[in-house]
Amino acid sequence: MNDISPEQLHEQLKAIKTQLRLAMNGAASQSMRDKGLFYKINFGVELPRLKQIAAAFPKEHHLAQALWKEEIRECKILATMLQPVESFLPEIADIWVERIQTQEMAEIASMYLFQQLPYAPQKALQWMASEEPMTQACGLLTAARLLMKKGDLNERAENELLDQGMAAFLSGPYVVRSAASALLRRYMQHSDEHAFTLCRRVEGMKNSPKEAEHLLYQLVADEVGAFFVK
Repeated sequence: MNDISPEQLHEQLKAIKTQLRLAMNGAASQSMRDKGLFYKINFGVELPRLKQIAAAFPKEHHLAQALWKEEIRECKILATMLQPVESFLPEIADIWVERIQTQEMAEIASMYLFQQLPYAPQKALQWMASEEPMTQACGLLTAARLLMKKGDLNERAENELLDQGMAAFLSGPYVVRSAASALLRRYMQHSDEHAFTLCRRVEGMKNSPKEAEHLLYQLVADEVGAFFVK
């Protein structure tokens, strides 16, 4: 990794925070709070503007790590955009995931960083098996992103992914169920064969007295249409 001096790091952080303040959107910040997205500091800056800010800075390990340590929504998002993959070791990934507290941040980290990691498939399965809801959500969202990129799975991996995704949807809290929905949708969108496989898994849940099973059936029915799910 390329080292930068403490002085350079300080100046870069200062410049980024200045741009964030200039781009501050109070209405967007309040809207996020109203929707339950709580951050210690939230400037309400939208993703397109954050991508523009990130483009003006180098992808540098120490800068990304410093940004992630800030208790500021936008700094953490920029960290996911500026962190080089090659210096993001598995143990660092675990530390980052432990500090994720909102579904938004789990989605963004999975999109901009986690799915790019060479060890992403292994980490996704590890995180999915966690008892910590936000860690589990990170695993499910990363797996969903990987399905968008690759999609092809061997039978064993396919069964494990479906088992974990369905179990998470049926028994997890809201943040886990939401992430599991993303994973199952991506799975079905890959091919008619995948859609058919999941349809067969849920076909007995249509009239289930269990709300979670009925919701899972409805998720599949809405995605693939009534033709598949009878």
